[in-house]
Amino acid sequence: MNNQVLKKAEQAVNLLKEKNLKIATAESCTGGLVSGYITAVSGASAVFELGVTSYSNDIKNRILNVDSQTLENFGAVSQNTAKLMAENVKILAQAHIGLSVTGVSGPASQEGHPVGTVFIGVSGKNGTVTEKLAIDPKDRNFVREQAVYKLLEALIEYIEN
Repeated sequence: MNNQVLKKAEQAVNLLKEKNLKIATAESCTGGLVSGYITAVSGASAVFELGVTSYSNDIKNRILNVDSQTLENFGAVSQNTAKLMAENVKILAQAHIGLSVTGVSGPASQEGHPVGTVFIGVSGKNGTVTEKLAIDPKDRNFVREQAVYKLLEALIEYIEN
């Protein structure tokens, strides 16, 4: 595990505990890495409800309730899909905050997006925020680790504001 990302996960878990908030994650390109970092932190069970790794559009549709029109019109790698993944995993888990990440970690481009294109989402009582990331595609694991780091950063910012 990357120490920088693990420190960010510890910061996020501590803030969630302090605010008595529960989270759930919906991941695609990170393949469960967000959940892995969060649950690597001692005491994460107090804040972590559920993690869904939805690599296929079928799972995004059936489990995370991302409608097929969104997937057809905008693609799995889109702001629209990231928004729905975050909102719907929050509902699925009955959590305070839903997190999502979907994108292209490589080695090849996908849906016309270059490697390193990632969309993240954070959904809570103050609505849903999404962000498009253009991560330097040094390699697949670098893209995945950076996506986790940026999502944890976005979570912390969401809670603090």
